[in-house]
Amino acid sequence: MPSAMEGSEGGEEGEILSYEETEDDNVSPTDLSELLKEGTKESHDRAENTQFVKDFLKGRIKKELFKLATVALYFTYSALEEEMDRNKDNPVFAPLYFPLELHRREALVKDLKYFYGEDWKEKIQCSEATQHYVHRIHHVGQHEPELLVAHAYTRYMGDLSGGQVLKKVAQRALKLPSTEEGIQFYMFDNISNAQQFKQLYRARMNALDLDKNTKERIVEEANRAFRFNMQVFDELDKIGRSLTEAAQDGGFPVHDGKGDLRKCPYYADKLGKAGTSCPYDAAVALAKQPLVQLILAACVAVAAGAAAWYIM
Repeated sequence: MPSAMEGSEGGEEGEILSYEETEDDNVSPTDLSELLKEGTKESHDRAENTQFVKDFLKGRIKKELFKLATVALYFTYSALEEEMDRNKDNPVFAPLYFPLELHRREALVKDLKYFYGEDWKEKIQCSEATQHYVHRIHHVGQHEPELLVAHAYTRYMGDLSGGQVLKKVAQRALKLPSTEEGIQFYMFDNISNAQQFKQLYRARMNALDLDKNTKERIVEEANRAFRFNMQVFDELDKIGRSLTEAAQDGGFPVHDGKGDLRKCPYYADKLGKAGTSCPYDAAVALAKQPLVQLILAACVAVAAGAAAWYIM
């Protein structure tokens, strides 16, 4: 899920994973925002150099893969916002609770309806890598709520930063409507100034009553969050390499007629969607039906007669 990124809009292929666009005044090296900035630099660098992110920034994002990334985001934010709601009155997290401004689940539902239709719930499922991420978020929210700060910081600050670059890349590369269907996830209608809001958010983080050990654990958890994201990136990259050209454009895959015809060359097996039929196999099976063969023979005869008449 490449939303956990930040950068200037002037260079989409440059460094995008730095959460601090400008230095805040009166920031101490022991403030949580500074500890997170310094403590996650290496994770930032590794995440922005994953193949999936590099391809995305260059506009080489496949529509089917973008849809799967949206699915992963839906499950991730559903878990995150469920745990945030659970801890909205907990002093270790309450100051960072901004549901109106930040929550993404409903926006992702709109995107999924756009890509998959009204029955989108029946067409999606949580991938293995995303499931690990979701399990960790639930564990943190229920047993170590102070670490929820790390997951909220990693996701939402990125959404308000580099995520805005990715929005433009996706809209252009996938030829999405100018009316912003399919990219509602990146739209924050209740935040008028993203930079000011990020400064407010960091100030709230710095004001949390946390000891040194807890701050160190939050930084460690933020790095863990980045690792979960990178695992999802790698999973998407592997799926992307398996997609045929037709599937990349959101169409049906095309069988080349080689190999075992019982195996459809689509990625459904990777997503656990058993029973997906292969268009090539279906066509071959249909052609073997006696009635169909008779009709085809008649058509060939008519075509041959017409050709002979034309030559004469």
